[in-house]
Amino acid sequence: MIRALVFLATAAPLAAEPALPRFTEETLTAGIDTVYSGEWEYMVGGGVATFDCSGDRFPDLFISGGAGPSALYRNRSPQGGALSFEKTDALTLDAVIGAYPLDIDSDGVMDLVVLRLGENKLFRGLGDCRFEDATATWGFDGGDAWSTAFAAIWEPGATWPTLAIGNYLDRKETAFPWGSCTDNWLHRPEGLGFAPPLPLTPSYCALSMLFTDWNRSGQPALRVSNDREYYKGGQEQLWRLEPGLQPRLYTEAEGWKRLRIWGMGIASADINRDGYPDYYLTSMADNKLQVLKDPARGLPDFADIAYPSGVTAHRPYTGGDLNPSTAWHAQFADVNNDGLLDLFVAKGNVSQMPDFAAQDPNNLMLQQADGTFVEAGDRAGVGSFATSRGAQVVDFNLDGRLDLVVVNRWTPVEIWRSTGDLAGNWLQVRLEQPGTNRDAIGAVIEIKRDEVVERHEITSGGGHVSGSVGWLHFGLGDKKTVELRVVWPDGTAGDWQTVPAQSFQILRPGRPPEIWRPD
Repeated sequence: MIRALVFLATAAPLAAEPALPRFTEETLTAGIDTVYSGEWEYMVGGGVATFDCSGDRFPDLFISGGAGPSALYRNRSPQGGALSFEKTDALTLDAVIGAYPLDIDSDGVMDLVVLRLGENKLFRGLGDCRFEDATATWGFDGGDAWSTAFAAIWEPGATWPTLAIGNYLDRKETAFPWGSCTDNWLHRPEGLGFAPPLPLTPSYCALSMLFTDWNRSGQPALRVSNDREYYKGGQEQLWRLEPGLQPRLYTEAEGWKRLRIWGMGIASADINRDGYPDYYLTSMADNKLQVLKDPARGLPDFADIAYPSGVTAHRPYTGGDLNPSTAWHAQFADVNNDGLLDLFVAKGNVSQMPDFAAQDPNNLMLQQADGTFVEAGDRAGVGSFATSRGAQVVDFNLDGRLDLVVVNRWTPVEIWRSTGDLAGNWLQVRLEQPGTNRDAIGAVIEIKRDEVVERHEITSGGGHVSGSVGWLHFGLGDKKTVELRVVWPDGTAGDWQTVPAQSFQILRPGRPPEIWRPD
């Protein structure tokens, strides 16, 4: 029997409904006014990046504008208080689809990968929320495509990251667009920068990518989610990457099963707590929650448990529209601090597709003790009917409660602060390692939950053109301490450490945790 279904059947008995988080929308008072605008070339995209560019460890915001200008906002929120942001003059760009923070040159200052309709850009962080265009300096070929997906990893022995760029339709194609998907690109490092890009052929209109160690081999593969609206004969993909070798696709003979969806976003977490990452794939109509069928076999053979878990999210749950939903960004996060990961999904019609819901509220699905989920978006206050795209669930005011920012098409960004009284404890950690890959992309945080070890991959990519680097939040329920350790990207496992709840901890290889307190 599939291990995930065993989890659902043998977990703790049903308890009371999960604690309901409460959110207050603070868009206008927070000072955010960016709109993701544009016509058909911006029907996908609309991303947001959260990262600290000012050095105070509070997450700042970069928001894509599509046909309008993008914007960088400095976080001015007081610790525990109302959300407040100040728009800067930096990174005001046109044709921005989305963005991902990444310390590319490992200098300890966050850089930014900006995906665009046209040439993609790499911006080197200079500190104090200042940036310089390093695209040419680092030998990065930004191309001239319609770029809609991204992922990054440090391959073994590399001092610079490998960047995967997902490209969408050939926007120069004036005829019927079906089958006009353009090649995705793999940018491997060369010297102090990047080699010419390697086409990942075949490509099928990627809308999300993620490097993930799906089988715990120590060698992450590249998962790609593709929009079947436009490809011919395509499917979801898993690329094997080995240092110095050409990438190659996993095949059906190796266990990879053909799956064709309107793939838009990927979220990953160890939901069934078997020690392997699980994958939520957003689509039009029903969404997928995939778990590895039999890890002992070592095959990329996944089962879909979305229906028994209650996360298909295939129709609007309120508002009266009975047409199928359209899902974009997805993210696992413990929004009520009860120790169980919940799931946020941003929803919105592509444009005015009559066969899909026009009134399509965002989902906030709370996990229950038996591993199933219950919808709470409307009751929690985040069930917006705007046409949503990218998003991030992150603690903006560093009070231990997760907030939410969502980019909408044609209407302003929305931001909510968690204002409810949550009884559960929490912990937030940052990973820092010396040398290259300062933020330890590819590491795993292991947390002991009673007798079970829960594993969390540290990734750069996934979602829908929206990325984050910063504090990693864990809900602890009634636990006043938690035992955890880090398996660093080189495979070295740190010691188990016991750290107190309600704290911010900086974890470094071979050193005890360092507590940090917001000023």
